[in-house]
Amino acid sequence: MKDRKLHVIACAHKLFIEKGFQATSIQDILDESGIAKGTLYNYFSSKNELLIELFKTLYQKMEKERDELLLGENPADIDIFMRQFELQMETNRDNKLISLFEEVIFINDPELKEFIRFSQLRMLSWVHQRFVEIFGQDKRDYLWDCAIMFLGILNHNIKYYTMTHDKKLDIHRVVQFSVNRLVNMVEDVSKTKEVLLEADVMDRLFPGEHPTNKETICHIIHRIKQSIQAHPEAHKLTELLSFLHDELAPTNTNEPRWFLLESTLHSLSKFDLICQLEDWDKLKDAVKQKEATTT
Repeated sequence: MKDRKLHVIACAHKLFIEKGFQATSIQDILDESGIAKGTLYNYFSSKNELLIELFKTLYQKMEKERDELLLGENPADIDIFMRQFELQMETNRDNKLISLFEEVIFINDPELKEFIRFSQLRMLSWVHQRFVEIFGQDKRDYLWDCAIMFLGILNHNIKYYTMTHDKKLDIHRVVQFSVNRLVNMVEDVSKTKEVLLEADVMDRLFPGEHPTNKETICHIIHRIKQSIQAHPEAHKLTELLSFLHDELAPTNTNEPRWFLLESTLHSLSKFDLICQLEDWDKLKDAVKQKEATTT
C-alpha cells in the first residue's frame, strides 16, 4: 500500500508541475495514477491533503540527506552548513517547490496554511540550531536575529539574482555570498550586543533542548552517529539509529511505534560503545519522556 500511495503522490507532483496545483483536478490525478477514486480517498481526504503529503515526503528525504552531510564532520565547519543549504535549495529547484508554495500560499485552507507556517518555523529553528553549533553558545542570544536576517538576505538574493540572470540560479554563488554577509553580521551584533528578538522569548516559541521535542531527539541521534563513525560496527549501529530517527522525525506524522523503538533501544544498549556515550542516556530519557507525553 505504501508503494501505491507514493505512486499517487509522484503522479500528482508531476501534474502540479505541468498544469499547476489549482488547475489539476482529482480526475486528472486518477487518470495519471491509474487508481480508483475510492482508493485515492482512502489515502487522502482532499487534494490539499495530498499536496501536504507531497511536501512532507520530499522534506523528509531532504532532511535525511542534509543530516547525512554532517556525519563524520565538524558541526562548526561553516562550509558544511553551506553544503546543507545548497542541498535544500537544489531540492526546492528540482521539485519546483517554490513555485508550488507561491501558488498555494494564499489558498484559504486552514490545514494548508498551518502546514506552511509550521514549515517556515521549522526552517528558522534549524538554521538557529546550526548557527549555535557554528558560532558558539556564547553568541546564542544574538543568533535568532541573525537566523532571521540570513533567511531574508538569502531569499531576496535568490529573487533578484534569478530576475537578472534569465532565471538561471547559481546556487553555490548565492549561498556563499549570503553566508559571507552572515559572518560579518554575527560579529557585528556580538560587538554591539544589540538584540531585537529576545532569546528567551524565541526559545519558548521554538523549544530547543527540550526532552520531548522531536527535533531535539533527532539531533541527539545525529550526534551519536557522529561519535561512532570510526567503530567497526558503525554500519549496524547507524541502521538502528536511523530507524529511531525516521520513527521520531518531525516530518513523520504517523504515531511512533513505541514497541519497536523500545526494541531498538534495547538492541543498541548491548553495545558498550553506545552505552559509554553521554548522549546515550539523554536519548533514552528523551524517548521515554516523549512516549509519556503522547500515550
